[in-house]
Amino acid sequence: MNRAYAMMMTIICLITASLAGLVSASVAHADQPHPWQMGLQAPATEIMHQISWFEKYTLWFIVPVTLFVLALLIIVAVKFRADKNPTPSRTSHNTTIEIVWTVAPILILFMLAIPSFNLLNAQLEIPETDMTVKATATQWQWNYEYEGSGETPVAFDSYMLKEPDREAAGKTDVATYPRLLAVDNEMIIPVGKTVRLLVTAAPTDVIHAFAMPAFGVKIDAVPGRLNETWFRAEREGLYYGQCSELCGKDHAYMPIAIRVVSEDKYTAWLAAAANDLPGAYKALLASADNENAAGVDVAANDVK
Repeated sequence: MNRAYAMMMTIICLITASLAGLVSASVAHADQPHPWQMGLQAPATEIMHQISWFEKYTLWFIVPVTLFVLALLIIVAVKFRADKNPTPSRTSHNTTIEIVWTVAPILILFMLAIPSFNLLNAQLEIPETDMTVKATATQWQWNYEYEGSGETPVAFDSYMLKEPDREAAGKTDVATYPRLLAVDNEMIIPVGKTVRLLVTAAPTDVIHAFAMPAFGVKIDAVPGRLNETWFRAEREGLYYGQCSELCGKDHAYMPIAIRVVSEDKYTAWLAAAANDLPGAYKALLASADNENAAGVDVAANDVK
């Protein structure tokens, strides 16, 4: 009996370890929308933490107000319908009610406006930055240019990854590199560094928008205009966004992918990318896959 129980517990532990490893690998390598997702994506920056908090905070006002208005509508429809009140009231005003419905919305607006303005100020006030990346949108792809990246500037185009190109790019894992979101060349960013992002569109193009939900970033890319924002990724991983401004027939095929890595890996990638961009990506991808496999093994051993 004890042996059977021990074997059963061992099997349960192995299954749990495998699932934990798969989940941790997925979280570490691909933050993306999920089927039937109801809330926002998991925050990866301080700004997104504030956005997530503010979204929950506003629900404490939205839900009671909505329920209160619904209750009033039901009461009015039931209690004051024609067959119950053949002679309607001719009351013109009620001072107490008028004071309440004037003061209450003002207080609610103040409660919403103060944290809203604080969040807006945090988004717009760019702190001292560690690096600058320029993102230029065209129909239908993104171009990234790294400022001050040596004698040979690092600049490249980023297109949506086509299905026939998965194997050649080493991105056959659909869970990590999902259809319609994966790209051939991701923007590479070091973890914990403040990044100033310049966003624009080609002079002869249309308006696009750079949106990265996990970072709390969404900013228009306007031809002839240079907009700027910032972010500081708190954890490593692969993050997905999309163009969020209707820009033409292939608007749905213009994803954004940002890979956040350690500073050492970023430095090595940047140095290699100046002369051999495909080789730099292959080396970075191989390193990420090795760490992913090692993480699954460690998780399994820890549970054992």
